[in-house]
Amino acid sequence: MKKLLYQFLLPAFILATAALISTTVYAQQAANTPAARPLFDKKTVGEIRLTMPSSDWVNVLDSLRIYGTEALSASIVIDGIRYDGATVRFRGDKSYAKGLKRNPFSIKLNTVSPGQNHQGYTSIKLSAAVRDPSMVRELLFHEIAAKYMPTSQAAYTKLFVNEEYIGVFVNVESIDKQFFENNYGNSRGAAFKAGVDIKPENLPATCKQNIFGSLEYEDNLDCYKANFELDSRGGWTELQELTRKLAQEPSKVGQLLDVDRALWMLALNNVMVNLSSYSGNHSVNYYLYRDGNNRFQPIHWDLNLSFGSFKNIGSGSDLNLRALQTLDPLLHADNLYKPLISQLLKDPLNRKIYLAHIRQINEENFLNGTYEKRAQELRGMIVVPFNDDKNKTYSYDDFQRSINSTIGKKSRIPGLTELMVKRSRFLKGHQELTKLPPVISEVTVKGRGKFESQKLNAFHISARADKYPLRMYLYYRFADQNAYTMVPMPEENAAGLAAGVKAFAVQVEAKSMEDVLDYYILAENVGAAGFMPVNYTKQSFKIKLSELNK
Repeated sequence: MKKLLYQFLLPAFILATAALISTTVYAQQAANTPAARPLFDKKTVGEIRLTMPSSDWVNVLDSLRIYGTEALSASIVIDGIRYDGATVRFRGDKSYAKGLKRNPFSIKLNTVSPGQNHQGYTSIKLSAAVRDPSMVRELLFHEIAAKYMPTSQAAYTKLFVNEEYIGVFVNVESIDKQFFENNYGNSRGAAFKAGVDIKPENLPATCKQNIFGSLEYEDNLDCYKANFELDSRGGWTELQELTRKLAQEPSKVGQLLDVDRALWMLALNNVMVNLSSYSGNHSVNYYLYRDGNNRFQPIHWDLNLSFGSFKNIGSGSDLNLRALQTLDPLLHADNLYKPLISQLLKDPLNRKIYLAHIRQINEENFLNGTYEKRAQELRGMIVVPFNDDKNKTYSYDDFQRSINSTIGKKSRIPGLTELMVKRSRFLKGHQELTKLPPVISEVTVKGRGKFESQKLNAFHISARADKYPLRMYLYYRFADQNAYTMVPMPEENAAGLAAGVKAFAVQVEAKSMEDVLDYYILAENVGAAGFMPVNYTKQSFKIKLSELNK
């Protein structure tokens, strides 16, 4: 095998060197050629054509993956636009299998020419949708998650290698600098991926074993390198400090972690039974990115095993269909070995927020059946390319039945509706989710009176909530990339309120007349919490101080 590796590394090097001459030309041509199809267009199926220097490319890519970190040089045509000087590797851990053509692919466009990109993207990640006979799990999860937090874009594409049709794949946006820039406004922070393909040698003997990306605290900084991959030059000390705060000062973890985003990630995992994640047996398949506010942002990754395709929670044997349907929304709430869940949910308000997120995800996507309609649409897009795929793992009949029925005698992958119809009903009736949250109303921001000469220099915000609210909080910021600041809203005495209704108000000082306040409100009662606006993660309230002074 090693001989095969070296046999093809030399031609690859020659090809890469030759590509230096032509890459600039092709990059300029690509820049001047409008792309008819956006890379992650969800209404069409894309097309990627790879040309590699060997007809035995499967063995070459196997060799490169097994024996080293190098990649094979290739040219690539993406939806009709050609780039030379690209490099290709097989990717994946459990999703990779030696000798298969239909493995996950990692393609880089800028290895030879640093500036080369396709519509701003420098890398392509192709998922083979392993253990997903429907081929909709990854796209459906990403689309639902995108309503509530930053997540990768995903779309279908057909893949050809040396003119041979390999099959239809899921093209998933890479978690890289472009992703960080688009979603967090900068790409300079440390990025960690939970889980490593190869553990470092000579680890300290004191390191905890088999904890993966659980975020358990370790005294020795080197121990973290056995469980996380770092995609930047530094950040290990900050990661260790995050785990220390989780373990020892959970009330202060918000200084280093976007807690609300973490609660959204965990809620999405739970509702859609994504156990190949932090919430399952191995705490893997997520990223942590340290943003411009020096807080870690959690990001989903590798979602082809969601919706119950992976069934182990870390104790006992794999869950059966009934257990998947009735998975506890508070799974791991008391598990010390899952501190991101257990330590965050110790806080009563965090617990209510997490349950509010589960309730919202369930109501907006599953109880109303919209997920099934979308799953059918996604499957309909790829009926022909799936049927034409000679390398497919599942039969066409399995593909057609998999949205509604269990597929496989051994792995027994549940159908989406078979799982989610009963799961959504179970969550709706769960005792922790039947508690009615406060409904916030009459949100107002005080403006300057008609005949008042004194200009306002602060934002005065008031609101009411029903169902006997205990407390109300304002979350505010003055710039989109800033972290929200939370302040309590004191209760106001207001006459004529109905039983169970209370009024609250708070003032936020402004620095200039041009300040724009970006805010949302949270109210909690004894059993639950509610937000205004409900879709605050995508569209919060905004008001400019100068508008209030008109």
